[in-house]
Amino acid sequence: MIVGTRPRFRQILAEVWKPLTVLFGWDVLVTAFHFYTPFSEPPLPTTLFGTALALFLGFRTNAAYARWWEARSLWGALINASRSLARASKSFMAPDRRANVAVDDVILRQIAIAHALRCQLRGQDPMPEIERLIGAEAAATIASKANRANALAEEISALVADAHLGGRIDTIQQATLERLLIDISNAQGGMERIKNTPLPNGFRFFPNLFTRVFCVLVPIALVESLGIYTPLGSTLIGLIFLAALSIGEDLTDPFANSVHDVPLSAMCRTIEIDLLQSLNREAPPKLEPVHGTLW
Repeated sequence: MIVGTRPRFRQILAEVWKPLTVLFGWDVLVTAFHFYTPFSEPPLPTTLFGTALALFLGFRTNAAYARWWEARSLWGALINASRSLARASKSFMAPDRRANVAVDDVILRQIAIAHALRCQLRGQDPMPEIERLIGAEAAATIASKANRANALAEEISALVADAHLGGRIDTIQQATLERLLIDISNAQGGMERIKNTPLPNGFRFFPNLFTRVFCVLVPIALVESLGIYTPLGSTLIGLIFLAALSIGEDLTDPFANSVHDVPLSAMCRTIEIDLLQSLNREAPPKLEPVHGTLW
């Protein structure tokens, strides 16, 4: 996620410079055609076309941002549920040696759930993070599962059930912990839905098509009034529409592991810091932005 208030024009240009270069070349050709041939350009309703296109791009960008914000909200819910699970586990389970081991197991597995989910959403291997947190021997039972985050949640549920059978927590406390696990599963399901359900193809194909058609028509409509300045004016207008198109495309997948991504690594680090400190263990430092990007 890009942080800070300063606009990053270099990032925008890096994403649109290729179509912008082609557009500038087309603008020069249209201008040369206007001055060196006897033909006149037909009048085109580009104002009406541009207004309709701007509304279309705005609608697509709003839909993409809604997906991005929902993803961020779901991760916020995961952070809250993780803290609540750690707090409730420490509070409910009896303070004997066996119970303390169970509390550690629950909290470390919850940290592992966050990292496993981050890796799964980004298409990365979560096993190194799981092994780091719960040990290679315990992680071996997770390696064969397709959904490692869900397998870790099942292990936490089994630890809670074992604490209930052992008389360390009562039925109400078990139900409370299970509700927190349900909240975590609901957040995970929402993230997987966003990842596995892209925007409909029409939301991506038609804005790209109409924007490029509009950029082709703009110099034809402007050359009569702008003259030799047509390449400059048309290219600037094209930059505006191409930038709006690029913004909507960047927000479509909030888990793409790009600079526009929801900062999954930073939020996982937040969970890890909070939960390790709840166990009075040494926690890693907070992640800081790298070159203006928080990962």
